[in-house]
Amino acid sequence: MVFGLRIWAAAVAVAAAVCGGGAIPAQASAQNAPPLEAYGALPAIEYLELSPSGDRLARITVAGEIRALVVTDMSGGLLFVADVGDVKVRDLRWLGEDKVLVVTSRTESIASLGVPRSELYFGQILDLQTQRMVQVLNRTPDVLAVLYGPATIRRSDEGATLYARGVNLVTNQIDLHAISLTSGRGRPVKGMDREIEDFVQDPSGDVIAMGRYVERSKQWTLRLKQGNFFRDGWSTEAPIDTPAFYGLGRKARSIIIGADRPDLAPADPEAETLDVLFEVDVDTGEWSPLPFEHHPDFLVHHPVTQLLIGAGRTEEDGVHYEFIDADAARRWAAIERAFAGKRPKLVSWNDAQDQIVVFTDQGEAGVYQLIDFRRGVAEILAEPYPTVLPEQVGATRLVTYKAADGLEIPAYLTLPPGVETPKALPLIVLAHGGPAARDEAGFDWWAQALASRGYAVLQANFRGSTGYGRSFMEAGYGEWGRKMQTDLSDGVRWLASEGIIDPERVCIVGASYGGYAAMAGMTLDAGVYRCGVAVSGVSDLRRMVNWEARQEGRNDSQTVRYWNRFMGAARLNDRALDALSPAYLAQASAGPLLLLHGRDDTVVPIDQSRIMAEALRRADKPVEFIELQGEDHWLSRTETRHKMLSETVRFLERHNPPVAN
Repeated sequence: MVFGLRIWAAAVAVAAAVCGGGAIPAQASAQNAPPLEAYGALPAIEYLELSPSGDRLARITVAGEIRALVVTDMSGGLLFVADVGDVKVRDLRWLGEDKVLVVTSRTESIASLGVPRSELYFGQILDLQTQRMVQVLNRTPDVLAVLYGPATIRRSDEGATLYARGVNLVTNQIDLHAISLTSGRGRPVKGMDREIEDFVQDPSGDVIAMGRYVERSKQWTLRLKQGNFFRDGWSTEAPIDTPAFYGLGRKARSIIIGADRPDLAPADPEAETLDVLFEVDVDTGEWSPLPFEHHPDFLVHHPVTQLLIGAGRTEEDGVHYEFIDADAARRWAAIERAFAGKRPKLVSWNDAQDQIVVFTDQGEAGVYQLIDFRRGVAEILAEPYPTVLPEQVGATRLVTYKAADGLEIPAYLTLPPGVETPKALPLIVLAHGGPAARDEAGFDWWAQALASRGYAVLQANFRGSTGYGRSFMEAGYGEWGRKMQTDLSDGVRWLASEGIIDPERVCIVGASYGGYAAMAGMTLDAGVYRCGVAVSGVSDLRRMVNWEARQEGRNDSQTVRYWNRFMGAARLNDRALDALSPAYLAQASAGPLLLLHGRDDTVVPIDQSRIMAEALRRADKPVEFIELQGEDHWLSRTETRHKMLSETVRFLERHNPPVAN
């Protein structure tokens, strides 16, 4: 495997740290800022997975709009390469040593079946021996060759088995199918109707638990396998937050479920909901809490048995892991020592768990590295942003400040590269989406692109963000356009009081909910920002919730109830939401606004930006509106992602130049 000089040096440093020895100091030199294309392009690597033996590596590479599946052996020998095309890749996994599963998605409708324009998922199986690819659920009688939910894989001495749910166009069932790895054809193995939300399979692939949700009664029921039948194990009313499965437990006949069970354990204050994670014995029905010190954000299962061996939690300095498997714990401790201060993320490992791919992106644009405990070496495999050098990455600091009501707001402040003592900098408030999401430590391509142009960038985890416990989450309920909004501007005021930024040179930018926050910042929170950039944002809250109801065909769906709780509406079509909707407040807009929206957005319809643009024009307020052809809600295409970024920077430099006039 051939590396550039910088990559080779870093690999040697990590190998020395993992296996014992001295590290080689990095040599940094001043560089001009990379072009915006370096940030706006999709990452050069989207997925990277070790084969079960660890002898092969599969990856999805990106060049422009074209994604390619590349499979190599560990000596660098090419085994397979093929263009996936300009579709979006959503998953990559090994099916044994000779086959690979690739999951892609496209935005389209199926008018003949009444399926509205949405994101449809497709699976393909690569056979390395025949060099052929077949589609999952291909030629399955009466079944649409579209994945309904994620595919699952179970492996045994006889090989791997792939399972996927598919919609039967005749019976309207969504049965679970075992998929032929040679033809892609599905064989139904478990009947499931539309009320089955989720399920858990044991290591052999047998379904041992199902979760049924009846929308009309708001009732969620746990069904456990007993002999050849399923019995109701527990039931609860769940109008908004339903219990959830998290895979197998520590035994082959146990499952992990997140649920509100005050009769068994008090609510976990670290969780965003009332849920506690329990391990449930399928045979006895006994519930017991999991043995982790903190509420996990995700669980880690063994690559072969699929049994629970660990968990992870995203904290303010990065991801923390806690393993209950002794070998995994020992090896991960060695990796953390080697990457001290970097908070490595587990990407992939082989069956023996002695070859581990990790990813780091703190103080750098990101590096995938292979740690091989058998050979005692570390090798850099790939970089997602190879033209952004470590010395060109702006420093990101964790800061906290008090909101007007005293609530502490955690945030990340990214400085322009080379700035160590910030003073009177121009500021961009970059609001995250969700809103039940969060910004994390590490390289953020959007924040770093703006910082590279001379701006400080504030990313606040305002109330309602995830990762800070239930009380913090609930503090955001009903606070769209209210305290969730002023949490952002309170950060501006704090930075100004510290002398870090110039309060007269501040703009707000964001996508999805962050797009709403940008529009609200210019209308509901006027006087703080000189300009705003809203990408795929919500401008009319009542219209948005009504659209969700039409999409689901129900005025009182779980989705509608969720949004009403967060937005603060009493019911569907509540006109109280108009007072929080920027489209109704265009006359109050305090400065120029740039709107960008993908035409293929199936999460927030493009009408939301069109309505806002028209309202601002009628009010004779400055507005620019750019429709992104062929783009979805997630900026999945290089061309349109780069266009969004270049237009954003152009707009900001015009209305809030990084150098004071």
